[in-house]
Amino acid sequence: MAPARAVARVSHLWAAMVVVAVVATAAAAAGIGIGATDEQHAAVDETQYLLTATSTAEDGDLDISDELAFRRWSPFSAVEPPVQTEVRADGSQISPHDPLLPLLLALPVAWAGWVGAKIALAALAGLLAALTLWVAVRRLEVPLAVALIGVGLAVASAPLAVYGQQLYPELPAALLVVTAIVALTGPVDRRNIGLLVAVLATIPWLSVKYVPVVAALAAVGAARWWRARRHGDVLLGAGVLAAAGAVYLAVHRAVWGGWTVYATGDHFTGRGEFAVVGDEVNPAGRATRLIGLLVDRDYGLAAWQPAYLLLVPAAAALLVHRPRHTMALAVPLAVGWLIATFVAATMHGFWWPGRHVVVVVPLAVLLIVEWAARAGRIVQISAAGLGALGVVIYAGMLVDGYTGTFTWVLGFPNLTGPERVLFPDYRGALGVLHIAWCAVLVGLATAAAVRARRRTASSTLS
Repeated sequence: MAPARAVARVSHLWAAMVVVAVVATAAAAAGIGIGATDEQHAAVDETQYLLTATSTAEDGDLDISDELAFRRWSPFSAVEPPVQTEVRADGSQISPHDPLLPLLLALPVAWAGWVGAKIALAALAGLLAALTLWVAVRRLEVPLAVALIGVGLAVASAPLAVYGQQLYPELPAALLVVTAIVALTGPVDRRNIGLLVAVLATIPWLSVKYVPVVAALAAVGAARWWRARRHGDVLLGAGVLAAAGAVYLAVHRAVWGGWTVYATGDHFTGRGEFAVVGDEVNPAGRATRLIGLLVDRDYGLAAWQPAYLLLVPAAAALLVHRPRHTMALAVPLAVGWLIATFVAATMHGFWWPGRHVVVVVPLAVLLIVEWAARAGRIVQISAAGLGALGVVIYAGMLVDGYTGTFTWVLGFPNLTGPERVLFPDYRGALGVLHIAWCAVLVGLATAAAVRARRRTASSTLS
């Protein structure tokens, strides 16, 4: 009977993975027909990725000067895209974006143009959903029903559903981060450290901005393998990553003419490639994003999926209780959030909200479902209710988009909803709403931590 039950559990898990994969792919694909703006199916950086993918597929190189000259953007944009590339001495123009996403999109673009590219990303959204569910059940030991509902609601709402068809590296990077978690939470052996090293060496080719998250994942992995006395594996992995970093820098010097892709950006001419973080960095001012990335009226995660508010009490409770693998999730999540807070030039921009944290959003989902599984029925029902509200919000956006009153890049601030008036606008002066939300989040964290401490103490006594 025991083997039969084990087989049944595995089959149920795989069936659930298929379900969330289908939900994620369908939710993402549902947004493909909605424009980025009123005149563009793809806009801003999406244009650069599509043109580079076209050049890669047709010419076998990254030079988009001929694509620009022949207006290859016209199938997905009625207006000429903004200039991003600096014309080099030989007349070539290389987009100031890392090349892995265009390489992934080259065949889909050759197959079906911009629609093919978005379908490919929607398929990756399905893979991310399935892998996230697998990690929740097999690595974090979350009950299948809790994991299925939690992951399903997350992938059927913003930001994961939106970035499942927006042509940015965020969702592929999130998929690789979850793959790294698979390695970090598995057996301490060479197979998993090999997987971890391979993934970490790949992520920067999606964007250099992910290097701090890569470093955090590498540090967690090194600590785990070192404690297990796998010193040789750690040293070998560090050597491989160092070599991969050297190759990355050498290729960028040779192709882009700088240490990063920003060296070929028109915006950075005369200002230097590192001006991407902003010309006047104000750490105190940026610190408000610690809260704003979550509760900003337009660009906060909770404005579009209220269940992300539970990240704060979930993190507080799990850091007290410290179940196995919590730090593998918490450390890269914290680093990703801090980079979005202090390094990104702005959290407001011409993109869908949450762009800078999407790479670690699946880790937030895992923390929330793990906490909900431990916290009891009331928390689970509350989390499901908030998550369902996020799905309703996303469905409303799809309706508005197909009726012509909403676009992904420019239209969302004009949406109205009873829940959004509760959130502050961090582009204006900070006021009562900011203070109130700080108090609410601190209160939630404190209550969750106290409850977790009591539960830990009672289980120890028993």
